[in-house]
Amino acid sequence: MKRKFWEFRAQAGGTGGKVGELYIYGSITSYKWDDTDVTAKSFKDDLEALGDIDTLNVYINSPGGSVFQGQAIYSILRRFRERASVNVFIDGLAASIASVIAMAGGTVTMPRNAMMMLHNPWTIVAGNAAELRKAADDLDKIRVSLVEAYMEKAGDKLSREKLDDLLNAETWLTARECYDYGLCDVVAPEKEMAACIDEQIMSHYRHVPETLVARAPTLLTESDRQARIAAAKQNIERIKSVLEVL
Repeated sequence: MKRKFWEFRAQAGGTGGKVGELYIYGSITSYKWDDTDVTAKSFKDDLEALGDIDTLNVYINSPGGSVFQGQAIYSILRRFRERASVNVFIDGLAASIASVIAMAGGTVTMPRNAMMMLHNPWTIVAGNAAELRKAADDLDKIRVSLVEAYMEKAGDKLSREKLDDLLNAETWLTARECYDYGLCDVVAPEKEMAACIDEQIMSHYRHVPETLVARAPTLLTESDRQARIAAAKQNIERIKSVLEVL
């Protein structure tokens, strides 16, 4: 059985309350082709299945993914904070839209060896001049919502001008830097972490740290690689069947 990039687990709290645990350990996707994908809808459905809990702990080790799915997950968690505590733990990496999801935590904890990456939203688009201008306008609007999430968490520790610099430069932050900017609340001891790099997603980033690049070749065993190839072929066949119907 494939391990999901996300999973839920409920446990009894020490004071009689109920604690839910959520893991986002991989890419955030727009479509749920198989059980390794997480979408905002599947996230919402399983969160609701936890029932009445007092505390939700969210553990993140993700290179990012779909900005719209991530924004929806962020909004779901923010609403959930109206009735329960939400604690976020960045176990290894919170990059791109995963860093925005992390901002939904009332408390954000990072081990000293964890990282966060911030950058401007981007997209792939084709079309005429009017369509390209509209795509650029849409990206500007998306950026505003991302900025609001970071600034709400950071408070007076981070100026808007500095945040603009971080986003424009595609900045990879250490746990200590995140703490100094108000993007995390607690710096914890180093933690041994599982790899989470999606090579396709990471290839879009310009300044991936050498420590992460060095780990990339060892992320997949040969059996894992063959399984991904088989899954990709299945997805291609699904897409072909859909196109034949349209």
